[in-house]
Formats: sequence, structure tokens, C-alpha cells
Amino acid sequence: MASAAADYSDEPLTPAGRLFVQPQMNQIIHCAVGFKNPINIDSIKSHLKSSLLLSHPRFSSLMVRDSQGLEHWRKIPHLDLDRHVIVVPNPITTGSHFDHDTAVNDYLADLSTSSGLSAEKPMWEVHLLMGHNCAIFRIHHALGDGVSLMSLFLASCRGAEDEEKMPTLASGKRNRVNGKKGWWALLIGFVGMLWFSLIFVVEFVLRCLWVCDRKTEISGGDGVELWPRKLATARFRVQDMKLVKKSVPNATINDVLFGVISSGLSRYLDHRTTNALPEGLQITGIAMVNLREQPGLQEISDLMKSNSGSSWGNKFGMLLLPIYYHKISGTDRLAYLKIAKVMIDRKKRSLEAHFSYKLGYFVMTYLGAKVAAWLNYRIVCNTSFTISNILGPQEEIIFGGNPITYLRVNSSSLPHALTMHMISYAERADMQILVAKDIIPDPAFLAKCFEEALLDMKEAAAAINRT
Repeated sequence: MASAAADYSDEPLTPAGRLFVQPQMNQIIHCAVGFKNPINIDSIKSHLKSSLLLSHPRFSSLMVRDSQGLEHWRKIPHLDLDRHVIVVPNPITTGSHFDHDTAVNDYLADLSTSSGLSAEKPMWEVHLLMGHNCAIFRIHHALGDGVSLMSLFLASCRGAEDEEKMPTLASGKRNRVNGKKGWWALLIGFVGMLWFSLIFVVEFVLRCLWVCDRKTEISGGDGVELWPRKLATARFRVQDMKLVKKSVPNATINDVLFGVISSGLSRYLDHRTTNALPEGLQITGIAMVNLREQPGLQEISDLMKSNSGSSWGNKFGMLLLPIYYHKISGTDRLAYLKIAKVMIDRKKRSLEAHFSYKLGYFVMTYLGAKVAAWLNYRIVCNTSFTISNILGPQEEIIFGGNPITYLRVNSSSLPHALTMHMISYAERADMQILVAKDIIPDPAFLAKCFEEALLDMKEAAAAINRT
């Protein structure tokens, strides 16, 4: 990172942005965009130049340090697009058989442990894999979180059916209870919020310090972020998830996803573990939660307003989400969903996500970047996996006149041996499963465990609907 005296126009990084440039937590977001037609390099460059993506100042700013070591954004007068668009002309070899998805995933896996992005230019790149009709947007996490970046990317796209129309931004819905509540119900709700907040906040602090999961076949740890990676894709139909959701009152897609993760990991551990695991063994994950006033994707005009509740940047909290190992045989196929819903509902009633965000802000501001990075690193080492879910566009879209066939997201490696990132796109949902291959050598089998878990839940849900 370049060092320079602070200019009057320099803008300091937010505390969350500073976290992601620390060596221990250096994070880059990778978004793979599949195209229907062969990529036209000149068309991609032309579209990027005129897109809202590059109109945002973060994409034409260098990251510099002042004399006190604090990071700032410094706007540059001219952006050399050729330094950011990297063309890979030849197909990527994947072994004995040729498979586009495997080739792209292998390329992404290599990027996840690479040296990172140069600070001598704005911290983003687009890799064009010409042999696979795929573009990989590589963007440093300090520029923004997944919701910010995906909202900005979609604002640069158009609908496949109507090229004059911007994509429909599917926004999540916060559950609201209709009607007026009596004072007793409000009191009970307030006491519940305080109780669950106290429990989960204490647990969060203990996880930052020393409490950790028992070691299993999917456990990572200190230094694992440097280990070689493999990447596989689990494919779901959003319609299947909606059908399963209807089988449990007031369930959400996130409840279904976490039920699938719980069931799939139990299946995988049954296959991998030689010595039987204790029934009900807790395996703890970390989930990122959007803290903006409007859930889901954001209107780009709101993101550009610094004083809005949907402002640009990294505005997310962290939740600890435990799953519990159970042997699959004889288990109610919807039991994982029911357990996940109860747990997530309790998390929603608490202030854990807001506490984690405020705690990070406080530590970064008053104790410094090194302490904040150490605490975040510790909580990752003391848990077993990362999970995130981004709501994508509801209809098919085009970028630069080329129809998009898939959207997939993952990030650079963490001390976790298992990280999962799901994004929905036009009634499909792809989950990227990034693993440390010396710990989890068969991510494709793990992806199959997740896919089968959803299909089993769908079958059980369909049986309920028939009765």
C-alpha cells in the first residue's frame, strides 16, 4: 500500500474498510458472471467505461496511508482501464475431461489464495476467461460489502426481455405482525429481546477470546487461510426452497438454507467420520447480516447518499449460527428446518448483529486496527464455517448486450476450512463451496449432500401439502 501525506481531498476508510486491509483479514470478493455468447472484449470495456460501476469514486481511488499509518481513499484523475481488465485467452485445463464449471471454479480457487490486489491502482479487476464465456469481477472488500457491490453491478445491467429496463431488485421482507399489540405483549417482547441479546452477546465475546468448537473433519484453524483451495458449486431451485418454506409456518428462505446446511453437513460427516460423533454435537458457523434499514438489494440512489439508512460501504453485523450433528437415518427430514427456524428467530429478536458491528467499530476506533483484526481472526479460528446469502435479480439480465447465464460469488480464503456463499438469480440459486482441500478433499460430494438435503425436504414438504 502506498504511503503519502494526507491530501485535503483524501477520504479516510471506514473502520470496517480498515479491517479488510489488515494482513490477517485481507479479503477480496469474487463474482463470476457467465455469459450466453462469446465475450467481446471491446464491448465489455466500452460498457464498463459508461457504467454506474465505474462512476462510483471508490473504483477510481487509490488506497494510501498518511504519516500516522491511517488508510485513506485518494481520487485519481484518470483511470487506465487496460490495467484492470485481464484477458485469459486460452481455456483452463481441468485434467482428463473438459468442463466449463470445473475450470472456472479451479481458477477461482487459485485466486482465493493469491497474493491479492495491487495498491498501485484502484483495488479491483475484471478477468475475462475467453474460453469459458465468463467474467470474474475481483473487488477488494474495503470498497464495499456484497449488498453494496451487487446493487451497483445490477444498476449497470439491463433486463434480458427489455433492454431499456433496469433489473428488478428483489428486496427481502422483514416480518411484521399486523395489528396493535397490548402493553403486556410489548413487555414480553422487550424482555425476550434483552434476554436473548444478553445470552448471544456473552457467547459472542467468549468466542472472540477462547471458546471454540470441537475439532471435526471440517475444522480449520490458525494459518489455514494459506492452504490450497478447491471450489465446488451446489445448485438449487428457488421454487424448491419456496415449497419447503411453506411447510413450516412463517419460515423464510434463510431458514431453509440453514436447514439444508445443517442436514448436508450431518450427511457429509456421517460419510467422512470413522469414529461416531456425539449426537447433537454443536458446529458453529458465522453469518453476515445486512444492517441497512431496507433488507436485500438497495436502490443505487440510496446507496450514494451518505446520510441515508442504505449508505454505501460495509454495513453488516456478524451472527454465530450453531448447527447440531444428527445421524440422518430415522430423522424427520424437516426437523433440521424446524430447529434452524427456532434458532434464527431467537437471533432476530436479539441485538447480536448490531452489537458485533458496534463492537468492531469501537475496537477499531479506540484500540486500533491490529487489535480489531486479531479479535476477528480469533472468532473465525474458534468457529467452523462461514455462510452468506445474497438476494439476486428476479429475472434474467444482460451486461454489455450479452445475456447472463449465472451469477456466483465467493471470497478469498479465511482460517475456516469451509466457506459458503449463495446468490439467487432468475429462480436459481448457486452456492459456492470453498474448502481447504487438504482438510475437505471432496467439495463436489459435499455439494451433492446439500442438494440431496433440499430434495429430501422438498419431498417431505410435498407430502404435507398433499394431505
